[in-house]
Amino acid sequence: MTLRSSTRWIGKCWARPCLGAAVSLFALTFLPKAAAAHVKWFCPFDVSESPQSLDWILDPKFIYLILIAATVFAAATVIENSVLGRAIVWSIDRVTTRIWYQTEVLMRVTYGAFFVSLWSVGGIIMTPELTTQVSAISWLQLFIGACFIWRQTLILAAAGMVFLYGYAIKHYGLFHLMDYPIFLGAAGYFTLTGLERTRWRVKPLDVVRCAASVTLMWASVEKWGYPQWTYPLFVTHPEMSMGFDVAFYMKSAGVVEFSLAFALIGTPLMRRTAAIILGSMFVAAVLEFGKIDAIGHSPIIVVMLAIAADNRPGRRHPVFLAPVCYLAALAVVIAAYYAGHAALFPAGGL
Repeated sequence: MTLRSSTRWIGKCWARPCLGAAVSLFALTFLPKAAAAHVKWFCPFDVSESPQSLDWILDPKFIYLILIAATVFAAATVIENSVLGRAIVWSIDRVTTRIWYQTEVLMRVTYGAFFVSLWSVGGIIMTPELTTQVSAISWLQLFIGACFIWRQTLILAAAGMVFLYGYAIKHYGLFHLMDYPIFLGAAGYFTLTGLERTRWRVKPLDVVRCAASVTLMWASVEKWGYPQWTYPLFVTHPEMSMGFDVAFYMKSAGVVEFSLAFALIGTPLMRRTAAIILGSMFVAAVLEFGKIDAIGHSPIIVVMLAIAADNRPGRRHPVFLAPVCYLAALAVVIAAYYAGHAALFPAGGL
């Protein structure tokens, strides 16, 4: 075999699976119903059971998807540093400028409505699967909702959110509540907003943005570790798999979600684009799954809207930085997920 033919053969071996993975990733980005649905709200689950082995997750197709995502981050950095990137930012600004100036109002109205909805339904701590029989919790939620009316009482609303999060940890465990650190991020946002100050030059929106990123990155690992939790949804909504093998779909959906979640802590154009896509995903899931999903996801949808409208400029970064940080974040979050589960549920192990 000549050098030219050998190179061609290697190219074919890599090109076919990479092309298939790329097409799958593209399709899942724009048809994301199952990717955005929170499975714990609709299907049985048991967080104490052992997650899928890492050998099952880290197969060649998964590696192809991750490498494609890393390549996309490198390309996104090049685009952001170009004239095209500035043109895209200008286009987004034309649509979102008014939203940016009303970010605080949108956040307060949405979170206020969210907690009033929880009070109206009753028996829910913060999300549908976190239930309680303590009636005082509902009245606390009404109090929290009322505190969003005035800026001076936002810190009380934030304190109430932190209390509810701690109460949920006491009854459902830390591992389960790692699905929802966005509530702590929102509490930080409202604390800084209410005090009308920043800490260590951190803006209020940056706090909730990072919390949203962690929330979604953690949730994406759940799609790899516990794909079987979502399988009942494919029975009632078979169109969600888009013709893909269900196991491959779950891995791909997790890669899409993790990549977009990581982009939320990236450069301005990256995070704004990711927020637009994620917001669209959550809205699409609401159309599919209805009122429960609309109420449950409203706190994160408004955060995505705020991030998309955030027109603060950023610094330029070298092309290699985003892909390297992406791969490092992937390794850290997967390791934290599996190590955390092993520590909190030692009977399950790895």
